[in-house]
Amino acid sequence: MAGFTFKQFEIQQDRCAMKVGTDGVLLGAWAEGGQRILDIGSGTGLISLMMAQRFPEAQVWGIDIDPDACMQARENVAASPFADRVGIACCALQDLSEEHLLRGQDERMEMGNGKVMKEDEKMMEKSEAARADGILFDAIVSNPPFFVNGLKNPDSKRAMARHSDSLPFPVLMKGVRRWLSDEGVFSAIVPADVLESFVSEAYCSGLSIVRQCGVKTVELKQPKRYLVAFSKRRAGMMDKCTEIMTDSEGNRSEWYAKITEEFYLE
Repeated sequence: MAGFTFKQFEIQQDRCAMKVGTDGVLLGAWAEGGQRILDIGSGTGLISLMMAQRFPEAQVWGIDIDPDACMQARENVAASPFADRVGIACCALQDLSEEHLLRGQDERMEMGNGKVMKEDEKMMEKSEAARADGILFDAIVSNPPFFVNGLKNPDSKRAMARHSDSLPFPVLMKGVRRWLSDEGVFSAIVPADVLESFVSEAYCSGLSIVRQCGVKTVELKQPKRYLVAFSKRRAGMMDKCTEIMTDSEGNRSEWYAKITEEFYLE
């Protein structure tokens, strides 16, 4: 499968179960950021790289349970302009530790070349400082597995990436609660038919929804997917909107074109 070229980086994806898709691009363009960002289920590394591009001061960590995806994500990161600020760790969220995060930086350094090694050392110094402080993230992003029921794809890796039994919502929310800072924001994208259960699980884990954006493919249809953001702080009025991806002529809508203009070539 051919790679996908964005303005500032390329994504190779032949060894990844989940390819570059609309959901990942939407989340990477919409999610809130910070100084430390965690991408849960990083796959190709797309969202990690988008967040690194949008937030130039951020240190970004991506985690995934698929070793092939992690290796390809590391290669995508190493070939990008953001190699000094993005690390990939191969582990499940429920097994994540500070050691995994630091090891992710070590493995990226091993793949690096001379031109980024000094920056790698700076990244490791920051990671060591984070270990002393106790790593927490002021932004967490995830395009989580969402098929709760139904037949699984015979491709076991694709099934793992798409079905929620590989990362049940309660497990995801528990992990987010563990790693999110008190002032941090967790951003995700989910299909319309699981929105209610996703928000309920977040609430049960002590997370309050602060932003919600329903995304329609065209004007006359109901939202197909929702971008959502949560905080540990109980919100007042939720920032709620509905947007459209394509106009009546089938072109990108003004909203979609605006949030993706720094990524798509055309």
